[in-house]
Amino acid sequence: MWDLYFERMLVRLIKTGTLLVKVADRDEIELGDGMPPRVRVRIADRATARRLLLDPEMALGECYMDGSLTIEGDDIQGLMELAVRHVEDVRQVAALPRVLGVLRRLRRPAAQNNQKPKALRNVSHHYDLDGAIYDLFLDEDRQYSCAYFTDPSLSLEAAQRAKKAHIAGKLLISPGMHILDIGCGWGGMALTLARDYGARVTGITLSKE
Repeated sequence: MWDLYFERMLVRLIKTGTLLVKVADRDEIELGDGMPPRVRVRIADRATARRLLLDPEMALGECYMDGSLTIEGDDIQGLMELAVRHVEDVRQVAALPRVLGVLRRLRRPAAQNNQKPKALRNVSHHYDLDGAIYDLFLDEDRQYSCAYFTDPSLSLEAAQRAKKAHIAGKLLISPGMHILDIGCGWGGMALTLARDYGARVTGITLSKE
């Protein structure tokens, strides 16, 4: 049932570009107008189709990560282009995800009631780990937000320096300004603003590390 409903939703949804989809052992279907981007997707089983149907915004990335959704040629960019083209249409075409989205919004205040003891547990679970783990994939001062690649050839360290300079420029930092850095992580941004821009910085974090 889920795979049929999923396919019907896609038929109604994909109007431009080309999406070829095969769900489990069902025949491949071709959707859209035959024009680029042309993306071929394989969905491993009906359970994956159900996940994508019920919560497409979350499930798309999760299913790609766990391998239950594969993209021919690993063409993530093509799939994202198709998704962005039709993101507004999802709310009109897919009645069930729309209803579930309303229910999620209604329960959000309770789910996000983040009292201090819970916040401390959450932060500790995520950040209070062996620093060697973060050294494997972060830059030298452990910037945890996206780097700013002004050029594809930049190293991670250079792109993170560019990110910090970009933020400082947008904030119009001048000497003597007092900056409050909420969730300052390991302090790389705070140190940069103090050292290179003359700001006074107060950084706060719930992580003991």
